[in-house]
Amino acid sequence: MTVNGKQMLETELKKLLQEERPAVIKAIEEARGHGDLSENADYDAAKEKQGFIEYRIGEIQGKLAVAEVVDPKEIKSDKIVFGATVNLLDLDADKEITYKLVGVDEADIKNGLLSVFSPLGRALIGKKKDDVVEFSSPKGDKEYEVVKFEFK
Repeated sequence: MTVNGKQMLETELKKLLQEERPAVIKAIEEARGHGDLSENADYDAAKEKQGFIEYRIGEIQGKLAVAEVVDPKEIKSDKIVFGATVNLLDLDADKEITYKLVGVDEADIKNGLLSVFSPLGRALIGKKKDDVVEFSSPKGDKEYEVVKFEFK
C-alpha cells in the first residue's frame, strides 16, 4: 500500500477505537437498562454494530501488520508498476484520463485512484510509454494508449 493508504487506515482505526467502540458500548449499556433483552431492538442493533466495529478493527490491524508501505516518490522504474501515476488516451473516445495505481483499500475511481488488481490496473503493469493497453471492462473491451507515467 502507499503511504497515503496506510495513513487512511490508521485514521479509520483511530476513529473506531476512540469514538465508535466507546459509543457502541454506551449504547449497549443503555439498551440493557430498558429491560428484557430478548425483545429489545435497541440492544440487538447495538450488538450488531459492535460486531461490525470489532470485525473492522481486526481487519485493519491485520492489514497494517502485514502491509508493505511504498512511497511512490522513491520508485525508479522504466515500466509501469504499483504507485505510478499514468496518463492514458482512450482510443475510442479520444479523451485523456489519469489514474494512480494504488492498493485495494485506497481505490477510488472517481478520484483517479485505480486498484492495481482491477482489470485495467493489471493490464497496465509492465507497460511503457506509447504502449497500447487492451482489457475487458464491464462496458466491453477497451483500448488505451499510455501517454506518460511518473512516480509522484
